[in-house]
Amino acid sequence: MEPQIRLLSVQFEQRFSATPRGARLARRLATCQLEEWGFPHGGETSDAVASIVAELAANAVTHGRVAGRDFALTLARRGELLRIEVADARGERRPEVGSAGGHGLRIVSALADSWGVREREIGKIVWAEVSGMKGWEEE
Repeated sequence: MEPQIRLLSVQFEQRFSATPRGARLARRLATCQLEEWGFPHGGETSDAVASIVAELAANAVTHGRVAGRDFALTLARRGELLRIEVADARGERRPEVGSAGGHGLRIVSALADSWGVREREIGKIVWAEVSGMKGWEEE
């Protein structure tokens, strides 16, 4: 019998109100999802991802907010890679490390293997990737 290699692909998506409360809830639900995937709250992985989500969600609420529009959080795991995406409604306000309001992106840069911004039909998506996520449990 030949061994089979299975690449896991699991995704979590949620919309939140573009408020400080929504940003806190995004961070909390991200850590709950990680725990469900086998990374306990308070562990190195959970803490790193929580910090990344906190920064990206805070930026979405502070700099990407449009009245009446939510922001969205997506966590997508594929094998040993975790991709974090936060989508907001203001495409013209692109984050930059060291710019006004961009100091928190230094945290993202330090914790993530890579990060960037891409356009979408309305607004933008700021993403970060963390690799080497060993321990994904197969479902």
